[in-house]
Amino acid sequence: MKWCIVTDSSCDLVVDRQLPEDVIVREVPFIISVGDRDFVDTPDLDVPEMLQAMEDCAEASRTSCPSPDTWYQIFKEADNIIAITISANLSGSYNSAITAREMILQKHPEKNIYVLNSRSAGSVLAMYAELCLDMIAEGKEFDQIVADVEAFAKERNTVFALASFSNLVKNGRVSKLSGFIAGKLGIWGIGVASEIGTIIVKAKTRGIGRVLSAFITDMKENGFRGGYVIISHCQNLELATKLKERIHELWENTKVKILPTGGLCSYYAERQGMIVAY
Repeated sequence: MKWCIVTDSSCDLVVDRQLPEDVIVREVPFIISVGDRDFVDTPDLDVPEMLQAMEDCAEASRTSCPSPDTWYQIFKEADNIIAITISANLSGSYNSAITAREMILQKHPEKNIYVLNSRSAGSVLAMYAELCLDMIAEGKEFDQIVADVEAFAKERNTVFALASFSNLVKNGRVSKLSGFIAGKLGIWGIGVASEIGTIIVKAKTRGIGRVLSAFITDMKENGFRGGYVIISHCQNLELATKLKERIHELWENTKVKILPTGGLCSYYAERQGMIVAY
């Protein structure tokens, strides 16, 4: 039986393992539209170029989620398929994947297809994908993997930090005055993913030291005692590395992976922003 782990491009996964011949990993892209330019969020997207275009454009940019047909074409490739999407409360990607699942099961009812609403974005999706690959390698059955992923999802947390509010201002989420003041004062926005997959702004702070402390505080508040952390950063390897070092100082038995954000997460996080899953 051939396996496929497929995510939308809100996932910052980098596959750094040798996959068996019967396992494939796929990604379906979002499209980020900036002015009259469309950036297709594939692994070869020039993210710095896209960010510069966003910063230079006075208009609000926008995103388009993968169509049902895009998901459908991937679902045709395997027998056991696990699809992982950005939060359904942030995008229509989940609904597109569900529609594709219904379409293909009408023709191929023998397929096993599970669609996970991550209720988050970025590094959390990478965690789910890696977990699925681990369990496939262990020889677990499809239904058991689905049950274990759902249980794992209840324990995950996401916290993010934004250094720029430009995109939020252009999209009307933050007033121009507030965005201007925040930029001038070097204010960071600290937020978390809610249980239903919406974004909650938790705090505002200034200075790198306080930003790092905000991440650590959130982890302590949620009872983190070590394990696995993925840090996704948008053009900010220095801060990501400092956070990794701070985590290892407090929790030595923790694996920390640092990944660059792809197109969609860079669109949301903007330059210097970070998304942390644990």
